[in-house]
Amino acid sequence: MFDLTALQWLIAPVPLLVLGLLIGSFLNVVIHRMPLMLERGWLGDIGEFLQDRKTLGRVLGDASMKRLGDAAGQGQRLAAELAQLPPLGLSKPRSRCPHCGHQIAWHENIPLISWLLLKGRCSECKAPISVRYPLIELLTGLLFAAVAWRFGASAATLVYCTATAVMVAAAFIDLDTTLLPDNLTLPLIALGVIAAWLGWTRVSLPDAALGAVFGYLSLWSVSTVYGLIKGQVGMAEGDFKLLAGLGALLGWQALLPIILMSSVVGAAIGIFLIVAKGHNREVPIPFGPYLAGGGMVVILMGHQAVMSLINI
Repeated sequence: MFDLTALQWLIAPVPLLVLGLLIGSFLNVVIHRMPLMLERGWLGDIGEFLQDRKTLGRVLGDASMKRLGDAAGQGQRLAAELAQLPPLGLSKPRSRCPHCGHQIAWHENIPLISWLLLKGRCSECKAPISVRYPLIELLTGLLFAAVAWRFGASAATLVYCTATAVMVAAAFIDLDTTLLPDNLTLPLIALGVIAAWLGWTRVSLPDAALGAVFGYLSLWSVSTVYGLIKGQVGMAEGDFKLLAGLGALLGWQALLPIILMSSVVGAAIGIFLIVAKGHNREVPIPFGPYLAGGGMVVILMGHQAVMSLINI
């Protein structure tokens, strides 16, 4: 375990609140751009497959190939359209107003403060800037501060702050797109296992490994049984991996409290959306945000405290 007492002035609630605000600003970029980057890659793969007549013929057969028509030409046109799109990454291009294209200056991108000074509007075209941007910054900052308050100047604080950033990004991406990218869930699993191996948390390596395995299999088995009974997909694979990551971070003992808290959070928000927002009951609500919320509750309270609370 690292001895970070000399840096306790830095790994403290107030400094980590500020760091969380900054990280939250970056997470807004991740939440917006990562799904687009992934979807571009998937469409590029489709374009390549459409041009692979040998594979298409082997899979579809001659009759289906005739009905499909000029698949290779469609693939080439798709590849050409993708090639005309401007480059997109997490660091480039610089943030711009989606309405007028105004490039956001550094002083317009200060977490919370810039949004308040701009009164929630673009400085150029006065188009509204979603309040979700400062809320994500504030949420990340408050969670970082809460983790620092809970674990003090320790390596565990750094581990769980990193996990918090990943979960915030994953939760909002899932909320927007119903996607939980492997780019986020798999590193979360690795973070939990490595942290346990190096003794950065109080979770042993066997408990972390079992947490990852049982976390994945628990939701996978429920989804599989649901699919056999209902004949439809009940839960996406990203949810399995997210719970596996939480299991690796907190140990297999925390899985039941996480699922219980996720269900409580999900039920509360689901009822609110249906009653207050008129949400269609038939439209599924992503489970990823509730898993992330349940995971954060268990991180901050501890799985034993959560179980005691539920028993009450």
